[in-house]
Amino acid sequence: MNVTVSSKYQIVIPREIRKIFKIYPGQKLELIPYENRIEFIPVKNIKDMRGFLKGIDTNIERDDDRV
Repeated sequence: MNVTVSSKYQIVIPREIRKIFKIYPGQKLELIPYENRIEFIPVKNIKDMRGFLKGIDTNIERDDDRV
């Protein structure tokens, strides 16, 4: 899927992508340069993140010389 950069350096995120990632007007996106590309990461409200790690195993095996 291609997008075009406007003369004001703006792009339009295609509707299909907006729906998949639930991107809405006014939402913040984190741009991360990685190797030879740019990654767009939707910034989520911390309250919306509550419970997303539910059920994760937090047991960590430690070496005998560690407390």
